Amino acid sequence: MHSDDIYMQRCIDLALTGMGRVAPNPLVGAVVVWEDQIIGEGYHRLFGGPHAEVEAIQSVKDKSLLKKSALYVNLEPCCHHGKTPPCTDLIRQSGIPRVVVGTVDPFGAVAGKGVARLRSNNIEVRVGVMKEACRELNKRFFTFHEKKRPYVILKWAQTADGFIDIHRKPKAAKRPTWITSEHLRMLVHKWRTEEAAIMVGTETALKDNPRLNVRDWHGSSPARIVIDRNLSLDLDYNLLDNKQPTYVFNNLQSKTSGQTQFIQIPFDRDILPEILNVLYKDQLQSLIVEGGRKLLQSFIDSNLWDEARVFTGNQFFCDGIKAPNFLSIKNKEHIIIGHEGFFRIKNA
Repeated sequence: MHSDDIYMQRCIDLALTGMGRVAPNPLVGAVVVWEDQIIGEGYHRLFGGPHAEVEAIQSVKDKSLLKKSALYVNLEPCCHHGKTPPCTDLIRQSGIPRVVVGTVDPFGAVAGKGVARLRSNNIEVRVGVMKEACRELNKRFFTFHEKKRPYVILKWAQTADGFIDIHRKPKAAKRPTWITSEHLRMLVHKWRTEEAAIMVGTETALKDNPRLNVRDWHGSSPARIVIDRNLSLDLDYNLLDNKQPTYVFNNLQSKTSGQTQFIQIPFDRDILPEILNVLYKDQLQSLIVEGGRKLLQSFIDSNLWDEARVFTGNQFFCDGIKAPNFLSIKNKEHIIIGHEGFFRIKNA
């Protein structure tokens, strides 16, 4: 592995530490290298806080070494005033002569301008080191700015014979039909902390009465999204408890009640682009869709998805609600966790 790749991998590892705390900013890590030694490193820790480049440069004890060092960063340094000053100005002022960048920033205020600013100040810049890994790290950020919609993750659990639920009786208890173990449910709650929003359809909301919050992991709960065309959810349902931001897309009214927004949209056409556009305007960069079958299949059929995570349990229902299906699967990865696991499928 080339030394530039080694240091870029360290940037990626550092950046991941900020997962769940920096959105809608990207995940960024940075290291300062002098004579093949890392003498400073940092990462973007919290939205609104110092950027990775600032953390890395400030962590260098002997600042005189900066004039003979290289700065590695997985995303192009910013060149505009946001919540913090431009990182390009700090790099120039520090005297760092070489900067190695993983990917150009897709955000319009940067988008190559940061690299140009550095080069105009006689700083050597190399771009594209571990480019694909750096894009994967910030797949939510890139999708949001390039496709103008959130990064969409589909998630469900299915039995060994391909069902996601039994046929419920009309007066059955309002709770999920569990297919996997509590250990995998813990993983699902970890995933929730990593995404901006979580979504279910009407049937799932009515049958399961989910809370869609984070309980089995440490982190923030995502914004809740529910489709309820005719406003059939009573106020005693968990999704309407006003304990976290919630969007209720319906056909009847628009109003705000506490943390709950009722948003009226037309249901006589495809509603998914309309919903994703609302989330985009509200700066929600990622969405995990947890059911039910009709909603999940709608995302698949509309090709409005980026990744699917499909758990397969060892139970057999023999009858019930069939799991969603894909027309074709090209990028499929099987991940084992103990005696269970899941498939990660990417939309090529």
